[in-house]
Amino acid sequence: MKNLKMQLVLVMSVLVTTLSYAQTKMVGGAEMYPSKNIIENAVNSKDHTTLVAAVKAAELVETLSSDGPFTVFAPTNAAFGNLPEGTVATLLKPENKKQLQTVLTYHVIAGKFNAKDVIAAIKKGGGKVELKTVSGGTLTAMLDNGSVKIMDSKGNIATVTVADVNQSNGVIHVVDTVLLP
Repeated sequence: MKNLKMQLVLVMSVLVTTLSYAQTKMVGGAEMYPSKNIIENAVNSKDHTTLVAAVKAAELVETLSSDGPFTVFAPTNAAFGNLPEGTVATLLKPENKKQLQTVLTYHVIAGKFNAKDVIAAIKKGGGKVELKTVSGGTLTAMLDNGSVKIMDSKGNIATVTVADVNQSNGVIHVVDTVLLP
């Protein structure tokens, strides 16, 4: 009987560990835990150091740490690197905080929309769906060869490279392009 209890405890332990691991995703070399909020996870991603610096400079840490829920299309460092030279440095200046806030909140949708929700809305919309951003702008989501694409108001198109990175206060979808209002 004692041996059976030990085996049962071991099986339960492995099951809990497996389920916990299955819910995490690797982003930027770090595990993203669904029990942590957007900021708590993002600070650990090596691919999002520019985004984290921008969120801090824009004084949006508290907002993105709040209950939400939020859907964030999170550009990578490489995405920020593709902007014209000097753009990031200019946006990070204190006198440009309002503009930086607008750019960052343009990547945020109120509510939690996993990939299946976005894809269902795209299909229901006949191939595309408009998403209202927290900044008041509009993004257009569409499918292209099975990939979710997000188009900004300037016609720039980002591809979701990692979807459904669940957070305690929403979900992150990693994108390869900075979206501009």
